[in-house]
Amino acid sequence: MITSQEIGKSIVAAGTKTNYHDMGSGSPVVLIHGSGPGVSAWANWRLAIPELAKGRRVLALDMAGFGYSESFENGAYSMDAWVRQAIGFLDALNIKQADLVGNSFGGAISLALAIRQPQRVRRLVLMGAAGLKFELTPALDAVWGYTPSVENMSDIMGTFAYDTSLLTDSLARMRYEASARPGVQEAYSAMFPAPRQRWVDALSSSEDQIAALTHQTLVIHGREDRVLPLATSLRLAELIPRAQLHVFGQCGHWTQIEHAGRFHRLVEDFLAEADAVTHILN
Repeated sequence: MITSQEIGKSIVAAGTKTNYHDMGSGSPVVLIHGSGPGVSAWANWRLAIPELAKGRRVLALDMAGFGYSESFENGAYSMDAWVRQAIGFLDALNIKQADLVGNSFGGAISLALAIRQPQRVRRLVLMGAAGLKFELTPALDAVWGYTPSVENMSDIMGTFAYDTSLLTDSLARMRYEASARPGVQEAYSAMFPAPRQRWVDALSSSEDQIAALTHQTLVIHGREDRVLPLATSLRLAELIPRAQLHVFGQCGHWTQIEHAGRFHRLVEDFLAEADAVTHILN
């Protein structure tokens, strides 16, 4: 049974019925999850939501085809469609501007949104982010090629974390059950079919567009990440003029879980700087 905590509020975003979580008050920050099997906004951000909500309004949505949001009609998954959903989510909640925190696939969506509608984004946090072209890793190929079983889910989760003590049988079973809900695997298998290098490329933005971004950006990566190479974040930090980079040692692709306390403080301090500037200007 999937925990009811994964089911939040519901809103229609650019035509897609979207499940989301809304906690706290103040300056809005939108959290966009990664693309692992069985993922949802709550699974990805369950530790970050209550911590960041202590000082701001935190919104975390299930992207189309994930969690408890609708799938796109006819399986028409693409960067453009997901970005439209994210922009539609802001529109539906009447949010003119928000900070974005994107994990992996969510980092690619956040980056593309900032490029296409820069006025909608105040600050960017890119964590283990896709969004640049890189050679498909064996771990990412396995993640996107997942077929539901507890054993396969356990193997997939083993590629995410540096600290294997986090990989409990109960967590693997919970994520497996999420991935095996009716319709979920059908949606997931339609997103990134083999050959999968093309989907890495499809999620990428051009280096010229990235280099033209004017947003203050925090780039975060785990040094031992086997899913998304550290080199992608090093390059993002080189390209984005107002970027700063933080690399966590002894950390895989689960920065927000493996180093939760330090991750929350790092992000909160980064966003609080913008709050202070906004307060002075107002």
